[in-house]
Amino acid sequence: VSDDTRASQSLTQEGVQVRKEMLEAAEVGNYSLAEVGLKSHNPRVRATSISVLSKNGLLNEQACLEASEDLDPLVRRSVAEAATTILTIPLINLLQDPDFTVVEISCWAAGERGDQGDGVIQILSEITVGHEDALCREAAVAALGALGNPDGLQSILVATEDIATVRRRAILALAPFDNDETKKALNKALEDRDWQVRQAAEDLVIEE
Repeated sequence: VSDDTRASQSLTQEGVQVRKEMLEAAEVGNYSLAEVGLKSHNPRVRATSISVLSKNGLLNEQACLEASEDLDPLVRRSVAEAATTILTIPLINLLQDPDFTVVEISCWAAGERGDQGDGVIQILSEITVGHEDALCREAAVAALGALGNPDGLQSILVATEDIATVRRRAILALAPFDNDETKKALNKALEDRDWQVRQAAEDLVIEE
């Protein structure tokens, strides 16, 4: 076993114990370990600290900003998850993160919290039509549907021609809109080769 492997295993074992103690302390209202954990050298500990503090309304703005620029994607993912309920966490940089999992979670956060400011719709639209990762495109088009902003409609329509998983989300994302373009897309989806896409379209047509 190499020295690097031993170091990684040691870091993981240490992190498991620290996180266990942190979570146990948080259950009885003690968040001091979570606050200290923000500065840990272990990214898993830092990520857990973000999660614990955010769920209990104790994550301050400075900690959010620092964590959103953390070198480890585990930590940035925790910030993206926290952004669902902490509206002061800016999503712009997280939506453009080099790590696809951070982008995916940030898209869901944007949709959940109804974020329509600071160019969010534009970035979600760009992800929807151009991101190389299908899960990111799927999350982005779902967010556009949840937000229901007309500026995102053209990207949703483009996504109705994507792979099946994205097409399903795109069809569902058409729900807030009602015009000739959306009706045309729904009618086309009724004959889609994927049964779940057809089902999604049928459900929307019935609702109309």
